[in-house]
Amino acid sequence: MECTVSWTGATGTRSQMGFVAETGSGHVLTMDGAPDAAKPENGGANLAPRPMETVLAGTGGCTAYDVVLILKRGRHDVRGCTVKLTTERAQTDPKVFTRIHMHFVVTGKAIPAAAVERAIAMSHDKYCSASIMLGKTAEITTAFEVIET
Repeated sequence: MECTVSWTGATGTRSQMGFVAETGSGHVLTMDGAPDAAKPENGGANLAPRPMETVLAGTGGCTAYDVVLILKRGRHDVRGCTVKLTTERAQTDPKVFTRIHMHFVVTGKAIPAAAVERAIAMSHDKYCSASIMLGKTAEITTAFEVIET
């Protein structure tokens, strides 16, 4: 896997801290820093997600992917899956995630809660590289609800 990240501030964009990432699969992702009122030259223009937000989004995508795949492989009629992630970060640099809470909402027909609980556990214990990696610095907790559709 590879990715090339380029600073866009050098090309005269409005943001001093904008970046474009091109993934090895040929997709493009933009990132930007938060505006800095005290030192505008050090801040972004809030034109895209922050880099740490993309880490969090990637983790959510990784684990939701696993949960859906595990439920489908179990022949469950899963029709939707969302996960809301909330975090706490260290107060000093490096400001790593110290706590991550993931709340899953799975929708479908007659999906047993035990199957969802098992899918989430399998993702976090075995399959989701992102959450397993972040679990080295953050306490990760989960909750879920199943909604009949």
